[in-house]
Amino acid sequence: MASRNALTFKVTRQNPELIPPAKSTPHEFKPLSDIDDQEGLRFQLPTIQFFRKNPAMDGKDPAKVIRDAVAKALVFYYPFAGRLREMAGRKLVVECTGEGVLFIEADADVTLQQFGDAP
Repeated sequence: MASRNALTFKVTRQNPELIPPAKSTPHEFKPLSDIDDQEGLRFQLPTIQFFRKNPAMDGKDPAKVIRDAVAKALVFYYPFAGRLREMAGRKLVVECTGEGVLFIEADADVTLQQFGDAP
């Protein structure tokens, strides 16, 4: 078994923020289908995304580009900016509130290349 060198790095995380849709969206309730509203599917799956620096984007703040793109996308996919609510009979609905999606910007003093390829 090959030994691995430990990679030490520092991550600076900004405060969490909500990104709302770029334009006003309808306030409505969208019931989930019976397929989507199963007891076994009632959990949250946090995700983290990593992006390489794109030389074509020099001079632009990558976090701002992502924030703006998400806000524009939420205009068309506005239920994602809403909240799940439980109604009578434990039926789930999406309340389209336009509150937004959670975004946390972070910077690290390491590149993705320094992590190497997955084994």
